[in-house]
Amino acid sequence: MKRKWKIWIGAVVCLVGVGVAFGAYRASQKDIVTVQTGTTSKQDLVSIVTASGEIKPRNYINIGANAQGRLTDILVKEGDRVRKNQVVARVESIQAQADVSAQKAAVNSALADATAAEDGVRALDDAVKNAEATVSRSKSELERAKMNLDRYEQLFKQKLIAQQDWEQKRVDYESQQAAVRESETRLQQMKSQRAQGASQLTSSQRRIAMAQANLTRINDVLARHDSIAPIDGVVTNLPVRVGETVVPGIQNSSASTIMTIADMSLITAEVKVDETDIVNVKLDQVAVITIDAIPGRTFKGHVIEIGNTAILRSSGVAASQSAVSSQEAKDFKVVIALDNPPDEIRPGLSCNSKITTATRAGVLTIPIQALTVRQKGDLDPVKKDATPNAPLNAAEEKARKVEIQGVFVIVGEKAEFRQVETGITGATDIEVTKGLQPGDQIITGSYKVIRTLRNETRVKVDNKIAPSTDSKG
Repeated sequence: MKRKWKIWIGAVVCLVGVGVAFGAYRASQKDIVTVQTGTTSKQDLVSIVTASGEIKPRNYINIGANAQGRLTDILVKEGDRVRKNQVVARVESIQAQADVSAQKAAVNSALADATAAEDGVRALDDAVKNAEATVSRSKSELERAKMNLDRYEQLFKQKLIAQQDWEQKRVDYESQQAAVRESETRLQQMKSQRAQGASQLTSSQRRIAMAQANLTRINDVLARHDSIAPIDGVVTNLPVRVGETVVPGIQNSSASTIMTIADMSLITAEVKVDETDIVNVKLDQVAVITIDAIPGRTFKGHVIEIGNTAILRSSGVAASQSAVSSQEAKDFKVVIALDNPPDEIRPGLSCNSKITTATRAGVLTIPIQALTVRQKGDLDPVKKDATPNAPLNAAEEKARKVEIQGVFVIVGEKAEFRQVETGITGATDIEVTKGLQPGDQIITGSYKVIRTLRNETRVKVDNKIAPSTDSKG
């Protein structure tokens, strides 16, 4: 009987010992976190920004109507190549042509009046010259008559001639004086007529200038009935037909746009880059373009323009023009010039781009998911003599909330947070410029563990566990 009790007591003691040992083991394993790890290594890294958009010519112009009326001629069709200053369409211009014809007649009439006035002035110039010559001759005759009168007067005083002869010379002198006055009067009349003729000529010339100015204006009105190609290019859109009425000056109206001409010498991909990536995009960076309508082919290009205005992703309106303040996602326009566009390319085709923003050769890298952020206060070791729940002043509280970027490194059996500085970001890896060495074992998963892991936590490495599917949302 005593032997049986001894056996039961021994069994109970063994069970208690096993239970205590198992409890101690479970207690020792309670704070251990299972993690997956990776090793830092050096590799070539390429940073790429992806964006989508559409194919557009670098320069395209919507030709609108400059005159209201019915389209009488469309001289091109969609897809035709046109030259600069080529007439591509005509609007009905009967009234304008009639106005031009009438004004040409007015110009010709003014020219005829001016010619007649000019001939009249020329004739009066000759008449004035003749009158001046007549005055000059009359004055010469007057001087000769005065000399004869003086000589005969001396002879008469000496009683060498009869009084009748002296009186005859005096009559001749007086008659010549009258002739001089008459010729001078006629000269003044000729000069007055000449001045009037010159005034009429000036008036005729002014009428010519006015008529020619009106003709220029009406010709401009007539020219507006012809649509002219402003650039060399290709007709990419022709929304109207002969016989339709077009109206000038109405934006976004189908009746105001006759056609679109695109300069296809420089084809671009106009894409929208996310606001978080735009700071990395620079001019002349190399890009690879894929076009949905041309599968299986890629096209090289380079960045030629970077927009400075944010565009709301939902509405496509510039953020500066939005009346409502919004925190929604924004994009920036980036224009990429295709180096060798294919002949079958068309404006408006959807495309995707990969812009190479940076390249690094042989740099230390880590997986992007290994990078995390912690507040400084969560990393400071707890002092043994610190007063529990001691209040902090504002400066200390602010210092504790400073965020630090880093990774968890396996040191012994613990996860040690190590601050790092990073460089460019690739598709799955990111460059580390400071804080790690090649061969360091870092924690790479799971995402939930990296998000919640505390500094100097005991860990157990198990890289056989499948990667966590925890959602980041």
